[in-house]
Amino acid sequence: MTQLLDRIRQEMKILQSEWDRSGHLHDGELFVLGCSTSEISGNRIGTLGSEEIAAVIFEQLLKLREQTGVHLVFQCCEHLNRALVVERETMNRYQLQEVSVIPVPKAGGSMASFAFKHLKNPVVVETISAHAGMDIGETMIGMHLKSVAVPLRFQQRNLGGARVNAAFTRPKRIGGHRAKYPDTNSTVTESCK
Repeated sequence: MTQLLDRIRQEMKILQSEWDRSGHLHDGELFVLGCSTSEISGNRIGTLGSEEIAAVIFEQLLKLREQTGVHLVFQCCEHLNRALVVERETMNRYQLQEVSVIPVPKAGGSMASFAFKHLKNPVVVETISAHAGMDIGETMIGMHLKSVAVPLRFQQRNLGGARVNAAFTRPKRIGGHRAKYPDTNSTVTESCK
């Protein structure tokens, strides 16, 4: 297990660095993590969760939060309808609706359970519209991202035995062929008309 934890720590450092270099995380924004520690350890999702693995990931995400100022959001598993663990401050800032449950490894998942135990003032909310996120082990975070989600293609495509997908979001582009957009400094292309 020590070798696996060391590998995860190194791969998380790479992912953290890639997020930082991407320029897509901004102070005050919501960053959602969906994570299967079972998949990371090379097992089928929901079969062999590990709070030891969750601890390593949590440690690296705290560093990402320090560097970028994002609010961390931890998705629970399907047994809690993919509810989310956040700090009470985050819930209040974004006017989220609290639900009454305490995530545990077998109902919520090891990552959400660990986060609930280690955040300063954790609460669980039912839904969120995050600005960016990372899905480790194909846990389906898409329901918690704002539209329009844009995939990020990182060099680090795995964490342990799990695939990693990342995305940021951008505002919807509206208008016709004369419209200009702040992030592209151009008009709609012919194919988008």
